[in-house]
This record gives sequence, C-alpha cells and structure tokens, in this order.
Amino acid sequence: MSHVGGKDTKPELIVRSILHRMGYRFRLHRRDLPGKPDITLPKYKKVIFIHGCFWHGHEGCPKSKRPDTNKEFWNKKLDKNIARDKINMEKIKELGWDVLVVWTCELKNMDTLKNKIISFLEK
Repeated sequence: MSHVGGKDTKPELIVRSILHRMGYRFRLHRRDLPGKPDITLPKYKKVIFIHGCFWHGHEGCPKSKRPDTNKEFWNKKLDKNIARDKINMEKIKELGWDVLVVWTCELKNMDTLKNKIISFLEK
C-alpha cells in the first residue's frame, strides 16, 4: 500500500490533459482546501477529485469489491476513507466551491468523461 501514489497518478494526468486541451487553467493539490482536491479551478470556484473506485468505494462498480480476507481491517479502512471524503466535500461546498468526482472506471470512455467535465464547468 505504501507504493500507491497520491499525486500525479495516471488517471489524474488524463483528466488534467483533457482540461488543458479544453483551454482551462488550474491549480493542483491546494492544501488550503479540505481534502486537498486533485484539481482546482479558482476562476470558476470548482474542484475535481479523481477517486480510485476501490479506495473510495464507488457504489455499483465491480472494481470497488472489498477483499474477502482480513475483512475487519479493510472494512474499517475503506469506510474511514468514504466518511472522510464526505466530510471534505461538505466543507468545500460550505466554502462556496462546486465539487466533481471523477471515478477511475469513467476513464474508459473519454467522450463521456469529457461531456461530464464540460457540463460541470458550464453549470
């Protein structure tokens, strides 16, 4: 688990590339915002989190299946991640920011992902 990177992951680079090609400029991992969002668009007061389906508990996704071994450990760990995400998103919204979560499984279909990003940024 120590080798799981928290910054500049492949999914993050893909989303950043899409945003950059669309002409958006952004900041990365702002420490002054709850949860240190992966991407921050200050001009639009919008943040984007790129979440791994397993680590952040993407409901209905086959990649979020929890391990059958050491269930107590994994349930505690993953439930804590989900609770922390929820609290951080609520805090960010209270500060007046809009939040988008991009799940790693959504990277399979680039057209759908691009449309999701566009609709988020244009609302």
